[in-house]
Amino acid sequence: MATVGDIMVKDVLTVDPTASIGEAAEKMVAAGVGAVVVVEDFVRIVGICTERDILRAVAQRARAAEARVRQWMTEDVVTIEPETGIEEAAKLMFENKFRHLPVVKDGRPLGIVSLRELSRWEFEHAQVPAEAE
Repeated sequence: MATVGDIMVKDVLTVDPTASIGEAAEKMVAAGVGAVVVVEDFVRIVGICTERDILRAVAQRARAAEARVRQWMTEDVVTIEPETGIEEAAKLMFENKFRHLPVVKDGRPLGIVSLRELSRWEFEHAQVPAEAE
């Protein structure tokens, strides 16, 4: 059985909750990703800041250089472990309308799985129906 540990992005992009939303957005753009994991003390996950959070901040006229990630991040982050099956992770993401799901072990961020990785895995492992003869 394939697990999220097999498909997750291992370079977890993180940001401190005191960083500005502008700094978070710059990191996301530079890395070509749609989310950063918000951590305190370099390891403890306290939130996730996604494209949707940044868009919400902009819509409410927050100043990118002044507004802090802690004000706009999504708290109470749902996480999964690397042994979680891909189907289980996909179900969790679809049911909760998540696009990104941090992968942790012993409370430490190991990676992140996004709809992009799930889609790529599904595409690469899709059963091609046999052609009718």
